[in-house]
Amino acid sequence: MGSSDRLFNRQRTVHQILGGGVVADVMLWRQKNITVGILVVTLAAWVVFERSGYTLLSLVSSVLLLLIGILFLWAKSAAILNRPAPPLPDLYLSEEMVNEVAAFIRDRVNALLSVSHDIALGKDSGMFFKVAAYLWLISIVGGLTDFLTLGYTSLVIVLTIPALYEKFEDHIDRYVLMGYRNLQQLYVRFDEECVGKVRRWILEKKKLS
Repeated sequence: MGSSDRLFNRQRTVHQILGGGVVADVMLWRQKNITVGILVVTLAAWVVFERSGYTLLSLVSSVLLLLIGILFLWAKSAAILNRPAPPLPDLYLSEEMVNEVAAFIRDRVNALLSVSHDIALGKDSGMFFKVAAYLWLISIVGGLTDFLTLGYTSLVIVLTIPALYEKFEDHIDRYVLMGYRNLQQLYVRFDEECVGKVRRWILEKKKLS
């Protein structure tokens, strides 16, 4: 499939559009263990919040308190009984991973700020209406569900839709573009048969008057 047959005539791959780093790898399931782990942990957190009535702060504090207490008692008892200390892994974030995440967030925030600046100054009316429509849609969805459910659902969408699109992008692009061209043809016919008739009728009325 040629580049002209891609959505938006894009030249880059989905992986490149998403940044091409660790974040893109996770979103496209190229690091399946991390992606599955994120989904499982967030699902467990959602179930706990929904069923137990905990808030995020109280849950995190309780879990950390329990974990620290267990490790502290384990280490003390191990020192007294001459047993090995708790087998803790080295907790370390590489500079490369931090830089990639920071660059990804910076690019998205800068793009958002640029769009917001143009909208605030009235430079892009089309974008204003798009953003207004999105915010209106978000307000409707927010009224139908709570923040946690919305957040988990959004995370599932982010971790599934791009991967599915990358896997079946040839078929999706073909059918979406086919549908778009059909809509264009329908619009042209509607413009010629309906709008054109109304326009001619208005012009005739003006001439008669």
